[in-house]
Amino acid sequence: MPGNPNLLETLALALDYPMPGRLEELWRRWIECPRGPAKQRLERFLRQVEDLSLGEWEELYTRTLDLTPPPPLRGLRGVRGELPAGELLAALVRAFREIGLDPGSELPDHLANVLRYLARVEEPLPELAEILPRALSEMHRTLKTLDAKNPYLLVLEAVQEAVEGVLTRR
Repeated sequence: MPGNPNLLETLALALDYPMPGRLEELWRRWIECPRGPAKQRLERFLRQVEDLSLGEWEELYTRTLDLTPPPPLRGLRGVRGELPAGELLAALVRAFREIGLDPGSELPDHLANVLRYLARVEEPLPELAEILPRALSEMHRTLKTLDAKNPYLLVLEAVQEAVEGVLTRR
């Protein structure tokens, strides 16, 4: 059985570009998330961004997820095992196609897309079990070094909690 689909999908949405109504949608989804540390971190993130204007949230998103130096907070390309980045992207494209997941305007290794994938599959690509925990750890370390008060640290911590539960069951 996939990881908690609602939690993973909600965390993916938190990593999408902010837009009008997004905060309200995240709160609605948050209510349905299972209790635990990931939900608590997501709540703290939502409370911090609700104090921002949409423009301030967009700027925070861009500064955090678009402009942060490697390893990129957007995708897994900055951290990989033996698998070259192109092969990982190709494997994700095939896997997404098999389950009908549209990565939208982002590359398949964008963290939000990976979470959506994990929410929908019983057996994720084995490469993700190797790469994802290390990538999340490096993303967190990089962001904490650059901006120790960034609310997206809470999202990354929630993602680490959620993904650990999904990958350790396999």
